[in-house]
Amino acid sequence: MPKLDKFDIAILKILQEDARATNVEIAERVNLSPSPCLRRIRNLEKSGVLRGYRADIDRKEVGLGLTVFVEIKVGHHSRENARRQQESLLAIPEVVSCFLISGNADFLAEVVVEDLSAYEKLLTETLLALPGVTDIRSNFAIRSIKTGGPLKLPSL
Repeated sequence: MPKLDKFDIAILKILQEDARATNVEIAERVNLSPSPCLRRIRNLEKSGVLRGYRADIDRKEVGLGLTVFVEIKVGHHSRENARRQQESLLAIPEVVSCFLISGNADFLAEVVVEDLSAYEKLLTETLLALPGVTDIRSNFAIRSIKTGGPLKLPSL
């Protein structure tokens, strides 16, 4: 991991607020000239600190009204089974985030679909067919309070 300084942190904070900010706007706000600012942004991208840029889309406005947090338990634990499970989960477009966790389940996936009928189909045709799955528990979000919030970056 690269050592981040106050300029890098300031750039990241600005990009979290507005990923469409121009290099000139960012440079002005962090008190750098445009060339060094752009070099820093490119270095943050190249090092993997800055993984990409994306639009924050209102799920309901595009017809995706149901968010489900799915706990997935697998039977036989091995490195190969975990790899296969991860690859399978990555290939499901409805899974918008996924974590390997400790506790009662092995994976926690955030699934976004149109409605309960769409989730039932995904559950029965895809999730239950994942390799080694022994149990699935679904927790339905009643209302979204905060999604995709910015990271609390360190102050330098």
